[in-house]
Amino acid sequence: MIDTRARGLANLHAVIMTIMVLALFWVWAYLNLNFQVPFVHMNRFQNLVPYFLCVAGGMALSARDVSRRLASRFHLPDLGGSARLATRQVGLIAMLLFALMFANQDHGISRLFLGLFLVGCWCALALMNAWLPSRLARFVFQKGHRLPTVFIGKPGSFSRLGEWVANKEPLGIFPVGLLSPEPATSDPHGLGLPWLGTLADLPRILEERLVGQVVMLELPANDQEASRVITACNDHGCRLLIHSNIEERYSQPLVPVTEEGRHFYTLQDEPLEDPLNRMMKRAFDIAVALTVVVLVLPPLCAWVYLMQRIQAPGALFHARERRGKQGRLFCMLKFRSMYEVRSSPADESRQVMSEDGRIFPFGHYMRRRSLDEFPQFWNVLVGEMSIVGPRPYMPILDEEFRSQTQGYRTRNLVKPGITGLSQSMGFRGAVLMDEMIRRRVYWDVYYISHWSMWMDIQITAKTLWQVIDPPETAF
Repeated sequence: MIDTRARGLANLHAVIMTIMVLALFWVWAYLNLNFQVPFVHMNRFQNLVPYFLCVAGGMALSARDVSRRLASRFHLPDLGGSARLATRQVGLIAMLLFALMFANQDHGISRLFLGLFLVGCWCALALMNAWLPSRLARFVFQKGHRLPTVFIGKPGSFSRLGEWVANKEPLGIFPVGLLSPEPATSDPHGLGLPWLGTLADLPRILEERLVGQVVMLELPANDQEASRVITACNDHGCRLLIHSNIEERYSQPLVPVTEEGRHFYTLQDEPLEDPLNRMMKRAFDIAVALTVVVLVLPPLCAWVYLMQRIQAPGALFHARERRGKQGRLFCMLKFRSMYEVRSSPADESRQVMSEDGRIFPFGHYMRRRSLDEFPQFWNVLVGEMSIVGPRPYMPILDEEFRSQTQGYRTRNLVKPGITGLSQSMGFRGAVLMDEMIRRRVYWDVYYISHWSMWMDIQITAKTLWQVIDPPETAF
């Protein structure tokens, strides 16, 4: 019920915005054709109907974005979100307008006319996307369309949902009272909501009051309780909404998924399980890695080899095992940045500090600017790594970090990366405290759950800048 109201409001908003933009187009055209706006030279016989249809088409294409982006928090003004939505709307209009102009090779239409219209359109949409929704919600859901709502559950559960309830009041949600096993003579939780009795009083409350909706704040404790509430709501023609507190029960965020009509919960979203997303990410990896391997790596190898000959003779590359996707081991390449001496696996796993004596001078320079990581573009090219992903650790450290951090192995759901969200945010270098690895794992899991191609591009660009201007944590 609530989501239907929100979607309906969003669709109504999209219709109003479309009418406003189309009216703005004709007003702007009328001013230019009849009053000769300075610097805008319009042909009085120019056929503007195809361009008008392009504007309408752009707004129609953006209607889905309006519904998706505004529906959940439609009635809460957000200037930043409104500006981003306006950019998307105007971008679609511009794409259609200029596609038509170039396809028809129309030299009669004024580019300045179209450009100024798009600028004015963006300003109007950005303001209206922020201002109109809350006013529209208040206008549509006046007193006659309010939903008097009774809540069932513990007072503490209601207090945790207090913000959600307040946010939904503009959509017509009107709290009537609380049915709880805990008689609340006072208001210890600061609910501001009267106590109406216990669950056994539900039929009486629904009979005496004009209740339009019942919200259970927790999953029913047993089948009998669920049956009692559902029967009462059906008998009195009352809507029922059950809040799932399963995350609170298991102390773990869960993501609902639907498979062939069956409802499940999973631990996180995985956008990279979409084959198209994987293809886009792999195409990006190959495009960047092939360019680096062919154009950058050969001269860089020559430079590093020369400096190693001077300061620390030995092998050009340092190749050691790392754990990759699904826990598979692979050999990761780096330029050698340490003096070449025999050492045990335990010594090799010792984390590098800022003044580590094992590193020769040019090695410090390479590590600070991440130049020692460039051979990993070969690992990317052969499919063992990705440009962006969780950084892989040595097997010994990997096991140590796994024992210290809950959910650590979630990082193995995707390929490891040359850089990652954690590294782009400055979480790099030696892990000296448990909290440091927990922060890295948090952002690695966030990356896996929220992946997008744009995120990969942003992280890559930020990492390239850090090669030029290394952060303080780099050594």
